[in-house]
Amino acid sequence: MAKIDFGGVMEDVVTNDEFSLEKAKDILKDETIAVIGYGVQGPAQALNMRDNGFTNVIIGQREGEHYWDKAVDDGWIPGKTLFPIEEAAKRGTIVKYLVSDAAQMLLWPVIEKCLNPGDALYFSHGFSVVYKEQTKIIPPRNVDVFLVAPKGSGRNVRLNFLDGSGINSSYAVFQDATGRANERCLALGIAIGSGYLFPTTFESEVYSDLTGERGVLMGCLAGVMEAQYTLLRKHGHSPSEAFNETVEELTQSLIRLVAENGMDWMFGNCSTTAQRGALDWAPRFRDAVAPVFDKLYESVKSGEETRIVLKANSAPDYAVKLKAELDAIKNSEMWRAGAAVRALRPENRKK
Repeated sequence: MAKIDFGGVMEDVVTNDEFSLEKAKDILKDETIAVIGYGVQGPAQALNMRDNGFTNVIIGQREGEHYWDKAVDDGWIPGKTLFPIEEAAKRGTIVKYLVSDAAQMLLWPVIEKCLNPGDALYFSHGFSVVYKEQTKIIPPRNVDVFLVAPKGSGRNVRLNFLDGSGINSSYAVFQDATGRANERCLALGIAIGSGYLFPTTFESEVYSDLTGERGVLMGCLAGVMEAQYTLLRKHGHSPSEAFNETVEELTQSLIRLVAENGMDWMFGNCSTTAQRGALDWAPRFRDAVAPVFDKLYESVKSGEETRIVLKANSAPDYAVKLKAELDAIKNSEMWRAGAAVRALRPENRKK
């Protein structure tokens, strides 16, 4: 491990400099890694492992579904590297449980009976284990339980791997039945192509993850964008102008500067008018949303957000209701304007 100074706080991180890909292969050489679920994280992690030279990876997916066909299209072979879920779980010595949170709860009786003493149960989210009172997922005491949680969507886990950058991941050991849980966990983190790995706990991972998704990463971002767009339209600005000033400049310019060098650097490399305004207004927005974030974190920690998710995702008409909600966003003026703006980007006009 390497000690890194994160703003005055020293933390341990693991990179492939000290934990090499060859070391990971050696640790996992006698394992069969069963990736259960080929929806979001499953394809990215499985393909990254395969491309990294791990030949002992198999997929578990319901036959006849779209995701089964997707796995076949990606080169997984039925009866050889692609199996029905239960059969894959039985074959695996490491079971990567990468179906959705709601599906994990429903499939748990199937997965649990496939686990043998000394096997490992791998998660990419602490949800099911932390909220066990609701999910009823309590791993057997005789298996290792750990997580590697990439800090990005499955799509970006794959894209970042292909461009050589990797997605940073957190990792945690919940249960060490074999004495090898930590090395197995880190080996898998390196195998999927993590940029670097940093330690956490199952509780910390799920609390931060659910807060982040509902907050800055998605929920807050969408809400703030909509508020500014609506304000500009109310004052007579065109859809194109409102969208460009709200979304396009953020995603195509400013956020890239933040990613490269940090917020201070971005502030220091924009106009003095923008700089002064941003510095003056940032504390006002911070103070305005702080109470909302307090309520959000408490809702996550109490399990209320989990209850909402499991109830909604378990409803038989959830897919229909979800499509209606997403269509409402897609068909709003703001995001129809966004589609028009994106179509005008030079790279899209060349197609």
